[in-house]
Amino acid sequence: MKAVVATKTAHCPRCGTGSERVHSRYRRRLADAAVAGRAMILRLMVRRFFCVNSACSAKTFAEQVDGLTTKRSRRTNQLTGMLTTIGLALAGRAGARVARQLGLAASRDTLLRLVRALPDPPVGAVKVLGVDDFAVKRGRRYATVLLDMATHRPIDVLDGREADTLAQWLAAHPEIEIITRDRAGAYAEGARRGAPQATQCADRWHLWHNLGQAVDKTVIAHRACLNVSATPTTDSEGEKRNSRTIGNATPTSTARARPAPEDKYSRLRTRTLERYDAVQRLHRQGIGLRTIAKELGIDRKTARRFATATDPEDVIAAATSRISLLDEHIPHLLQRWNAGCTDVAVLTAELRQFGYRGSQRTVYRYLQPFRDGRETSRPVAIPSKAPKIRTVTAWIMRDPDTLAHDDSQQLAANLAHCPELEATRRHVGAFAVMMRDLRGDRLAEWIAQVRSDTLPALHSFVTGLEHDLAAVTAGLTLPCSNGPTEGTVNKLLRCSNGRCSAARKPTFSGNEFC
Repeated sequence: MKAVVATKTAHCPRCGTGSERVHSRYRRRLADAAVAGRAMILRLMVRRFFCVNSACSAKTFAEQVDGLTTKRSRRTNQLTGMLTTIGLALAGRAGARVARQLGLAASRDTLLRLVRALPDPPVGAVKVLGVDDFAVKRGRRYATVLLDMATHRPIDVLDGREADTLAQWLAAHPEIEIITRDRAGAYAEGARRGAPQATQCADRWHLWHNLGQAVDKTVIAHRACLNVSATPTTDSEGEKRNSRTIGNATPTSTARARPAPEDKYSRLRTRTLERYDAVQRLHRQGIGLRTIAKELGIDRKTARRFATATDPEDVIAAATSRISLLDEHIPHLLQRWNAGCTDVAVLTAELRQFGYRGSQRTVYRYLQPFRDGRETSRPVAIPSKAPKIRTVTAWIMRDPDTLAHDDSQQLAANLAHCPELEATRRHVGAFAVMMRDLRGDRLAEWIAQVRSDTLPALHSFVTGLEHDLAAVTAGLTLPCSNGPTEGTVNKLLRCSNGRCSAARKPTFSGNEFC
């Protein structure tokens, strides 16, 4: 056992004046690091001194043992340091379990409190800064994380994601040279006002993501070309492709024709256009989106989509491009109908075995025209299924060298029937090369080429690039990326408990500590 030798003089913690006048003594009990897995308790007899400095506000003070005690602490400095290290490494529940095994009694709240009490590390000189927002409480409260891109370490968290907050922080750090960010207008404005000397660099992932959204709108606008490019197959080919049958039923080589349907999108188009006009009218009057959604009886996200759309054809195209759950099962359904199976319940049960998730009523509505015109129907070829819109978008956005042979052939067949999609694929390839090789000097030429084609969705994308042209050019030229900041956001509020459900979520609310 190591003896603690008390000195005659103690120094006041407020004024630093030494004193030898003892006021009183009291017993102090401190928890110390465990020995051989057993908890240790230190019992000290501590003196309280008078402060001899008449100008000091403290009349008395308690002595502290250097390296052992601190004011109002019930643990030794060594134990506090060990628990703080465990809390930094494992956080709440997991850290408490490890501390218990080591003989250190501490709850999860104690570990989290010790971690929060740590002083912030000095920021130092930051040359390249990463900026991104994250949800503290999704939809209600947000914050901004700032990252030192040289060390990939967070240096500060700002409340909110407004331009004024960021500009105020940047004004105190004039050494920043480059700011990497997403394409949020608030961060662009805050960086311009707070750090006019810094170069703003738009993140390449967000540029590629925005381009993909424009390509998706283009494919939706030209979805009719996908149906034209789908080549019909003969009855024997359809029989081979849809050889999945149930029981001993043998499919025949004919399919019954469905009467030509009327425009099934006309009523949907009219309703969508009416809602678009109503949302735009109310939004121009200054009414909030929540109020508009409640008044029109639509979802708030639908109201936002209608309010932000610059062209009604964009929302109409998105509304009329919905794919039925039955579409991919139609060849098998026709084959079973030709085989003589006309029971809708039986057919629905068979389709569910192949992944159909729709209702029996949907199958009934599709087969009703065949049932009504059974005697006058004629044999037709079963058309091959057109590729989905998201599939064609993925083909266009991917590197042609990585496409499978069948996918490459189907993409070529679709592009051959639509010059607009062919031009879109050409522009996407040129942008990918420009982004990969960091050739931002080609951006103006690429924009001019896009403008020369009739592609409204890509024109909107190009207009957005021109509004943030300097940052986009820097993002396509400099090697800086905001990826580390995005990764920090994903880890910022992730629970460290592997058995907790919040560990599988990208974020959880700040008041949901495990």
